[in-house]
Amino acid sequence: MAETDATENSDAPVAVAPAEEDAMPAEAAAIDPGPSAEIKSIVEALIFASPEPLTPRMLFRLLSDEPKEDVAAAVAALAADYESRPGLQMVEVAGGYQIVTRPQLHEWVRRLFHERSSQKLTVQGLETLAVIAYKQPITAVEITEIRGVNTSGVLSTLLERHLIKIVGRKNVVGRPFLYATTKEFLIRFGLRDLKDLPKIEDMAEALGFDPPAGLIEQTPKDEILPLEEGEDVTPPVP
Repeated sequence: MAETDATENSDAPVAVAPAEEDAMPAEAAAIDPGPSAEIKSIVEALIFASPEPLTPRMLFRLLSDEPKEDVAAAVAALAADYESRPGLQMVEVAGGYQIVTRPQLHEWVRRLFHERSSQKLTVQGLETLAVIAYKQPITAVEITEIRGVNTSGVLSTLLERHLIKIVGRKNVVGRPFLYATTKEFLIRFGLRDLKDLPKIEDMAEALGFDPPAGLIEQTPKDEILPLEEGEDVTPPVP
């Protein structure tokens, strides 16, 4: 495949990770000449092969012999190349980069892997996940109050799939566990961070349910008690 002319990519925007220490240098956008074909090829191979989004920090570490500006320029040039790819795209998600199939082709990819229905979340699971995403950190009792049904079984499923985690205890009588979403949640739904969450109404419409009033209401954040070292975080069985 022919390399894209470096002058076409010299003004390409540089993707910036949320964490300041992981951020790509701003000067990379104006580097002239552009990144070498070798560095760009290495960056592409690393991002493609990584099972998780590859962060700028990891790229800098893996290519420690190369100037950070050159690595950042290679990422920017690569992102520009993938804008014109018909089947693949390079995205920034969960603080890193991934090369993924384009959304309009997901149905064909699912046919290839014969996705099993057991791998999909139920509507109840999606509703519970939505409540946690928008109200985190939140206790199991509070989730039940919002949804109107017991959610202990659904919580166990979400924990097993690493979509949620226990982040501490609420500072009230009984000190119940507090739940929040994980990095896997961001990856699964293609979000850079929680600020990328759509409006609650849009999410509910996409999932096919009417959002409970408690999900839309704004509630103050509670004090979180940290978990003690070695503490058992297995949710209680109802």
